[in-house]
Amino acid sequence: MRLALRASFLTIMFAALSGCAGLGLEQVLQAPSFRVDSGQQAQLRLLPPSMNRPTGGAAVRLYARVSNPNPVGLTLTRLIGSLSLSGREAADVSFPLGVPMQANGETVIPIDIAIDFSDVPGLLDVARNALSGRGINYQLNGTIGVDAGLLGQPSFGPMRLLEGDLRVTR
Repeated sequence: MRLALRASFLTIMFAALSGCAGLGLEQVLQAPSFRVDSGQQAQLRLLPPSMNRPTGGAAVRLYARVSNPNPVGLTLTRLIGSLSLSGREAADVSFPLGVPMQANGETVIPIDIAIDFSDVPGLLDVARNALSGRGINYQLNGTIGVDAGLLGQPSFGPMRLLEGDLRVTR
């Protein structure tokens, strides 16, 4: 009797998973949602000119509160996108993350981004604004990848991940 129940259960599960595979994982799993962590301020630190960075640069730290809306755990595996400061493209972003997410859980992830002003000359105005104490808004857009174990490794995006204001730190 137990063997028959197990066989029936496995048959039903296989049929259900086969049906899901035809839909595409992006239709079965929901994308993790990103929002600015209200408990921590995004930061911009200006870096002085140096031998490696003759025009100077900036170090940006963003704090993302990431929620997994799925009933299964998954791992955030990558974030590929771009950061804009005051409406200007500032840096390409490519991170292998490897952050485990519990089912229906959330976690805070610090995202560190380095910007070399010689790569983006238009950002010198952003640096001047930062030095004068003016606010600097940012926008992080990208595609995220997840590892959902037996369910596969779907990607979600491109989409707006974070948007807010930076505070200059010294």
